Amino acid sequence: MRPASLRRARWLAHPDGVGASAAMRDWLTTPGSLTARLIAHSRQFRVQKLRQAGNLCLADEAAAIGLARPARVWEREVLLRCDGEPVVYGHTVVPLSASAQDWPLFSALGERSLGTTLFYDPLVERGQLEFARIRPGHPLLARVHAALAREGKDGRSDTVHYARRCVYRRRQGLLLVTEVFLPAVLNLVAAKSDMNVK
Repeated sequence: MRPASLRRARWLAHPDGVGASAAMRDWLTTPGSLTARLIAHSRQFRVQKLRQAGNLCLADEAAAIGLARPARVWEREVLLRCDGEPVVYGHTVVPLSASAQDWPLFSALGERSLGTTLFYDPLVERGQLEFARIRPGHPLLARVHAALAREGKDGRSDTVHYARRCVYRRRQGLLLVTEVFLPAVLNLVAAKSDMNVK
């Protein structure tokens, strides 16, 4: 496969197309707020902000947010942690054309959950979920590995991850949220079961 093609993921409308295990598919298809589910599966949930600034959007993000080609956007990167363990990498992009009225809380989120604001704002319209396998060579996977490597965790470059994304609309503004699921997310179900046994 050519290196250039690895910089784009093949986004599909149905999770069956990505070949995820049953346990991973269950996480990919979480209805409603993923944040709420992660909170329910951990004693302590935290949003760790890695970066929030202007940047060029990725090649496979442009069309999803109405851009003819990759252009500068507002970008937010976070790790979602359950009991200290990173379980999801979140990547959000907003076109520069969006106004503060479209997304009034985005610039001031800090380490608060974006999902909490999206699901409880009656003006927000949620699009359809799309699913993909993020393969080695994709920029998001490189960022995941870099974030994990900074804390001494395995940042293997040959690992395939599963992801989902969704476009949200508020007034005239579009916002794309991509969630890359880390292998540790599969441990949360077992941890929850253990808690219920006691």
